[in-house]
Amino acid sequence: MASVPSLAATVHQRVADALSAALPEAASADPLLRRSDRADFQANGMLALAKKLKGNPRELAAKVVGAMSGTAGNTEAAGETGEAVIAGVEVSGPGFLNITVSDAAITATLAARAADERLGVPYAETPGTTVIDYSQPNVAKEMHVGHLRSTVIGDAIVKILEHRGEKVVRRHHIGDWGTQFGMLIQYLEEHPHELDHSGGDGSGESGEAAMSRLNRLYKDSRALFDSDEEFKARARDRVVKLQSGDERTLETWRRIVGESMIYFHAVYDQLDVEIHDADVVGESAYNDDLQQVVKDLEADGVAVRSEGALCVFFDDVKGPDGKPVPLIVQKSNGGFGYAATDLAAIRDRVGRLGADTLLYVVDARQALHFKMVFETARRAGWLPEGAARQLAFGTVLGKDGKPFKTREGETVRLVDLLNEAVERATAVVREKAEQGGLELTEEEIAERGAQVGIGAVKYADLSTSMSRDYVFDLDRMVSLNGDTSVYLQYAYARIQSILRKAGEARPAAHPELALASAERALGLHLDEFAETLAGVAETYEPHRLAAYLYQLASHYTTFYDQCPVLKAGDEATVENRLFLCELTARTLHQGMALLGIRTPERL
Repeated sequence: MASVPSLAATVHQRVADALSAALPEAASADPLLRRSDRADFQANGMLALAKKLKGNPRELAAKVVGAMSGTAGNTEAAGETGEAVIAGVEVSGPGFLNITVSDAAITATLAARAADERLGVPYAETPGTTVIDYSQPNVAKEMHVGHLRSTVIGDAIVKILEHRGEKVVRRHHIGDWGTQFGMLIQYLEEHPHELDHSGGDGSGESGEAAMSRLNRLYKDSRALFDSDEEFKARARDRVVKLQSGDERTLETWRRIVGESMIYFHAVYDQLDVEIHDADVVGESAYNDDLQQVVKDLEADGVAVRSEGALCVFFDDVKGPDGKPVPLIVQKSNGGFGYAATDLAAIRDRVGRLGADTLLYVVDARQALHFKMVFETARRAGWLPEGAARQLAFGTVLGKDGKPFKTREGETVRLVDLLNEAVERATAVVREKAEQGGLELTEEEIAERGAQVGIGAVKYADLSTSMSRDYVFDLDRMVSLNGDTSVYLQYAYARIQSILRKAGEARPAAHPELALASAERALGLHLDEFAETLAGVAETYEPHRLAAYLYQLASHYTTFYDQCPVLKAGDEATVENRLFLCELTARTLHQGMALLGIRTPERL
């Protein structure tokens, strides 16, 4: 089915046509239409146009009103009702147009959305290929609260872009290379029994057990590395063997990566995020390309040698002493840093994967690094202007307003945080079920507790602009009141309860009916779904979708309080209100699915 024009788009076109008819020289002027509290829509474009033409804005607005009343703008049918799209237009203030649409137009437009499985949301006109780099855990290290934002934000953006028809390539750029692996591998070489009991690849073992052992191995090897100079020398020699492709060393490295992948999958499963092994392309994948990256950058004059290191300099990047701070591509000892790997990844993503857009969901503190990497790739001709963008996110804070830490000052483990969220949410689900007389089995309570708890954690993150810090407060997150995912999930479950109780009554749109004010407000907001999604996909701002869904649930709560559904009286009103309920539920379900949040049928 073709996309459904929103009422805003229809009204915008009507005003633009009338403006052109009233003043032909203003044919290309923007009416500047927006939603309004004084009417359904307000057009403010007459003020700027009158100023440009040195005319009176109220007189110009009056001419537009006259043109609208004499054109198809006020007589064209909405659906099959024969009713006008626009019910009234009046000039307000210095020259605003306050525009009210007809009840019939609202209902007919919503009926067209309901008839489409995509709710009238169009595919992108020119979809491209986007490679998105997000959720970058480190091998042999536990995922912590800092990984939460990258994972949740990245997953939502992937879902939203794919829904628009974009080809999306996921990339989990895991830390699986470098000095710490020489240290770990050498330790295992000298303590071969440490991994033997896991079956070599950790098969059949829980992620928690795998990471617990790796954590212990990491700490033991680090302690030896820091205290034994001879071991430190052997570990550094092992790094050289790893980078040069020594098969015995690589075999042990693969076992470490395999153990970590078991753990990663366990965390992603609990977080309800889909991840495929093919999407995990770590630093090691680009190792063979690094020498060529260095050679090409130096040959093209993009990078120069400085004190033995290969560097790229920038006029606008200077240290506190005023001296230039370079991007170091290759260290003076011949080793490679993150910059070389990131540059190799860009070449691969643009050249081999054919990416039109590169997105990096990474901590805001890495902004300077990526600014320099992107500029270096652009100078080298590997990256088109404006094709790469860092989606920088802020810090997760504790209630004290400081970065979220344990009482011991350590970074909070992600699994501990998720477990506590599920535990709190399960208690809320159990209490609510008992209060409402809803008979749920322990299995159902556990399932809904997981959906509510994980949804609460995700929504708290996604409802905040990614560039901002936010306070991690589980008490607020699992609350049934306020801007929380539980509030949205409860609204959805309430609708499902009404639809189950409807009996023989079935949802059906009745454009001939007059709408109550709460019905109008709900209907107009439902009609904004497609445009909201389009804006979110353009700006990569999931918090705008979360805000839309919260407002939708709030409108529905008002509708539920003011407009009886099953006891509405006449059959047509019951059916029309059931129709509004069903479309609200479908919109909530689709919107929350795009944020990666489940919508339980019963709560």
